[in-house]
Formats: sequence, C-alpha cells, structure tokens
Amino acid sequence: MGKLIDGSIPKFLLVGVGNTLLSMALMFLLEGLGYWPSTAIAYVAGAVMSFFLNRHFTFRSQETLGRSAIKFAVNVAVCYVLAYALAQPIAGWVLGYSGIAPIWQERLTKLGGMALYTVLNYFGQRFFAFRKKKK
Repeated sequence: MGKLIDGSIPKFLLVGVGNTLLSMALMFLLEGLGYWPSTAIAYVAGAVMSFFLNRHFTFRSQETLGRSAIKFAVNVAVCYVLAYALAQPIAGWVLGYSGIAPIWQERLTKLGGMALYTVLNYFGQRFFAFRKKKK
C-alpha cells in the first residue's frame, strides 16, 4: 500500500482549495434548494474540476481516462454520501442545544461534511481511483 503520507498531499490540498471554493460558492448560492440538492450540485461541479487536476497534476495517473473516471466517480459518490450522512448526526449532537440559528447550524454541518469529505476523498483517490500500478 505504500506510505500513508507522501508528497501528493500538498498538491491534493492545492487542487482542493480550488474545487472547495467553487463548491462552497455553489452550495451557498443554491441553499434555497435544500441540504442534499445544494451539496450534490456543488460537489458534481467540484468533482469534475478535481478529476482532471488530480488525475494529471497530483497523482499523474497512467490509468485510461474511462477507467479512472469510473473509479473516481465511485469514490466521490461514496465519500459524499458517507461524509454528509455522518455530518448531520454529528453536528446535531454537537450543535443541537447551542442556540445557533438553524440556517447557521446547517451551514456549520456543511462545513463539517466538507472536512470529512476531504479526508475520505484523498485516501480514496490515492489508493483506489488513481492508484499507481505496481512495477
């Protein structure tokens, strides 16, 4: 499996800053659609950007475009569902009696989901979607 931490992390984080800014802007612009639609649309847009930049710049994948796209899509979908499904009950537990306005509770929940998604997605991309072939 190789080292858990390597030089791809700074590149992944740089790409992540770009796609996070795009995703956050869309997520909050579309918040009138509700929690799941606003986060889903935002993540699809960010994922397209992330796929191309991480495939070439971060992980230098030699996998065929089609195969890496399918693996990347599976990874993103699993990470999205896990991160945002876990973020809601965790935030509810942490923020439930905080007195914070519901809209801000939802926004903080989204930010927590983004953090969890980032961690899950890095390992999914590195060890599944763009895994280097053994020589």
